[in-house]
Amino acid sequence: MIFLYYPLCTIACKIRANEGNMEMILWNFINRDNDQRLYNEGIRPFSIEIPQDELDDLRGRLLRTRWPDELKEEGWNYGVPLDYLKKLADYWRISYDWRKHEAWLNSFPQYTMTIDGANIHFMHIRSPERDALPLILTHGWPGSIVEFLDVIGPLVDPRSHGGDPADAFHLVIPSIPGFGFSGPTQESGWNVNRVARAWAELMRRLGYTRYGAQGGDWGAFISRALAEVDHEHMCGVHLNFLHTIPADDFDLNALSQEERDRLERSQQHRSAPAGYMRLQATRPQTLSYALTDSPVGQLAWIVEKLWEWTDPACRVDDDRMLTNVMLYWLTGTAGSSARLYYENFKSKDVLRSCPVPMGVAVLPYELALPVRSLAEREHAVVHWTEFEQGGHFAAMEVPNLMVQDLRIFFRRFRR
Repeated sequence: MIFLYYPLCTIACKIRANEGNMEMILWNFINRDNDQRLYNEGIRPFSIEIPQDELDDLRGRLLRTRWPDELKEEGWNYGVPLDYLKKLADYWRISYDWRKHEAWLNSFPQYTMTIDGANIHFMHIRSPERDALPLILTHGWPGSIVEFLDVIGPLVDPRSHGGDPADAFHLVIPSIPGFGFSGPTQESGWNVNRVARAWAELMRRLGYTRYGAQGGDWGAFISRALAEVDHEHMCGVHLNFLHTIPADDFDLNALSQEERDRLERSQQHRSAPAGYMRLQATRPQTLSYALTDSPVGQLAWIVEKLWEWTDPACRVDDDRMLTNVMLYWLTGTAGSSARLYYENFKSKDVLRSCPVPMGVAVLPYELALPVRSLAEREHAVVHWTEFEQGGHFAAMEVPNLMVQDLRIFFRRFRR
């Protein structure tokens, strides 16, 4: 049964969880379930409600962790240091408050629907501004919808965050099939192109006939693929991760030394994949047994990347890291999220030139930095920003910079 309205005590809980966002929460409450057409499209309201026995089981597993040895003098060279992980695991077990973060996540309207046989979970936050531009934000691995929590308010309701209301967005923030509450997937074949087709269907069912897309990591590949499969409805795509590959006949001497260094770094990243990528792209099922059984194993697998791929001056705080890890642990999606690597390596699909205008945000601590002249040969690049801070998880590391860059890029497409 679908309930169209929540009790008043639920509204009060949501307001307490986000006191600084009261106006936006009330607006979304009023608009959350009053569109009968959405129900006709098979869209179901969703709320995160983790049973207490699952949280108790997690604490018990953390308490019984069987710890390995280490070479203390090596620091991070061999992987996550033992002392660091022990302290973080103790904080997770003793002090971290899942219910607080569950309430925060539930303060944003969430839904599920079935697309192409998969259960798709997504946030849908509508702006109080009538002329807001729809925008779909896509995370990557080892991220989740948690990546975007700090940008939601300023993007949806700039008027309440010191911005221009003309820059407002309606946000759609889905979990990739196989990730979080969109997982586990029940069949093979969920590669980037299939996800992009699902996103096009998602936006169609929500009634958006003109919209933009943004993403990093896998979200960048999915956003580009979405521009291919639904270009007639897309106004622009904004990426904070982009590989630039020169054509065979391109004269590398035309590049500056800095650009050649960037290109070499990017080529090394592609030609010699890191261990995590090789394993997830070849044996995701084998990996899943360890990560699904051991919360510390899942923690180490994700935290290593949140440490390595971020700007040291913009570290993601412990609570945010653990909330992100919880979405993998509680849903048992270590294996199904890893399958995205397997499916794409198996399919060998090649993304073509982006058929819609592109904006690129370049962050200095990104895994591989794009070369602008090469990007402009391949795509219709109309916006390019070189940040002085930030890394792979841009929306978590430098949310204010990302909000500003999105506002500037998408202004040209507003009517």
